[in-house]
Amino acid sequence: MFRKKVKVSNSKDPNRFFEEEFWVDTGALYSFVPEDYLERIGVEPSVKRNLILADGRQDTRLLGFCDFQIEGLEGNIPCPVIFAPKGSLFLLGATALENFGIEVDPIQKKLKPILAIIGGFLASQ
Repeated sequence: MFRKKVKVSNSKDPNRFFEEEFWVDTGALYSFVPEDYLERIGVEPSVKRNLILADGRQDTRLLGFCDFQIEGLEGNIPCPVIFAPKGSLFLLGATALENFGIEVDPIQKKLKPILAIIGGFLASQ
């Protein structure tokens, strides 16, 4: 695992933000942000999610949305985040990586762009 600096901002009020080092965690579906940080920038929860934590415990946590800017990448992109308990690690999960169109190179410890694959078919008449 390695870390990347991420700017997290309130989607409705981009002037409310913080920057923090996040652990890149491909094993986590959602990004984890301590709830006190999200509350500080005014992010409101949208729904609850049932989760299985890394240690196997099950938990129900709130989920909300905010904008991410990842160091070294273009864009300010909306991402789902779990309201993690205070004092938790900051985790950059798989949904954020997909939203940015990037994959993890664990050997070189960096993020690299991937081509998006769009599925579908043409209907004939």
